[in-house]
Amino acid sequence: MPVRFSRRTGSALAALFLWLVPSCASAAELTFATEPLQIITAGGKVHRFTVELAVDGAQRAQGLMNRRHMPRDRGMLFDFGETRQVMMWMKDTYLPLDMLFIARDGEVKTVRENAVPLSESIIASRVPVAFVLELNAGTVSRLGIAPGDIVDSQHISAAKP
Repeated sequence: MPVRFSRRTGSALAALFLWLVPSCASAAELTFATEPLQIITAGGKVHRFTVELAVDGAQRAQGLMNRRHMPRDRGMLFDFGETRQVMMWMKDTYLPLDMLFIARDGEVKTVRENAVPLSESIIASRVPVAFVLELNAGTVSRLGIAPGDIVDSQHISAAKP
């Protein structure tokens, strides 16, 4: 026997469906492993962070998109699995970011500060790199991070030649 819904019941079901859709979408968000990471400046200062690892295509594609907050001592390390010129963008990324483009040996090659949230402009490494570290905007300036500094973590150490 077919089930019949009144107009009121149908509206209630539609509202429930629309309420559940965002919950299902957020459940599809990827999870990221974390690890400690440190940046050693040319002057010998050591700055410590905890970073999420974006190591596969889906994780790299999602990155920090749709996030509204990141603690000051956090970041995300993107591993591209090879050394090549890398291009990033800020589409669907609400956080202003500093980006460190890092060689396989952990040396910072290029720094791009204050990437504009939600921008689709390309942010290029300009040279071949293996990793990109994203930190909150202003971190590079505040800590005096520059090309030539060294980024070290278990993940980067495991990838060294």
